[in-house]
Amino acid sequence: MELRVLRYFLVTAREESVTRAAGLLHITQPTLSRQLMQLEEELGTQLLHRGKYRVTLTEDGELFRRRAQELVELADRAEREFRGRGADFGGEVAIGCAETDAMGFLSESIAAFRREHPLVSFSVYSATADEIKGRIDRGLIDLGLLSEPVEVSRYSYIRLPRDEVWCALVRSDSPLAAREYLTPADLAGIPLLIGRRREVRSELAAWFGPLWERVDIAGSYNLLLNAANMVEHGVGAALAFSISNVAGAVRFVPLRPELRTGTLLVWKKDEARSRAASAFIDAVNNAFKASPGI
Repeated sequence: MELRVLRYFLVTAREESVTRAAGLLHITQPTLSRQLMQLEEELGTQLLHRGKYRVTLTEDGELFRRRAQELVELADRAEREFRGRGADFGGEVAIGCAETDAMGFLSESIAAFRREHPLVSFSVYSATADEIKGRIDRGLIDLGLLSEPVEVSRYSYIRLPRDEVWCALVRSDSPLAAREYLTPADLAGIPLLIGRRREVRSELAAWFGPLWERVDIAGSYNLLLNAANMVEHGVGAALAFSISNVAGAVRFVPLRPELRTGTLLVWKKDEARSRAASAFIDAVNNAFKASPGI
């Protein structure tokens, strides 16, 4: 199975047309059709439904597209990493980030690192903690910026010096928006949007205590910007970290008793990393040791 053919398949799946894909790939339509049929024969399954005007993926084709995309990403990453092994080293550091204000600390670290190593670039992928860990495990990214609570027994990590503060995100015209803080009793019975992760729900249940039984969970979310949109349109209030990039007719109100959580920069234990990724981990470690009160 050749990477070239995987790329052919991915372009065809994206365009839903062998004719358009062949044009983009600068090969003839019969050549592309033959390559795709040979790929199906090699795998022993049909990947494409071939209609009169378009092609669509079969169920196996959907699964294979995900696998092919990961293989192509890994190959591209390896190529970029080994390009940067000269005297003035370069390359790429890929980081997965959850939604957290600790991204500010990470951005400062990236900026400082690039002043020393301008040939290194950074690729940032935003996702949930579980998605980020999965991409680390598959070698698609080097590092992950994760908010606790999170299971990290398989990873080495640096605990960043900035805690996240939990708040209720409410509409600006809500009576709750005028409050200095909100307690479990204030939020019990109000429609709430909460994170999907089991660990997060357990932490919130502990904060609510006996009142957790009265909590009205109106929905769940994995990206806060989507939750903020639902809050603005009256679905409910969202329990989330206070982060600076949320806009619109909404307001963060702190919780009492205060609920804080740490943030970790993690990477897979005992695994070879690119020179750029290793140097960046060392730089963050050194910056943290030099300025523990950041």
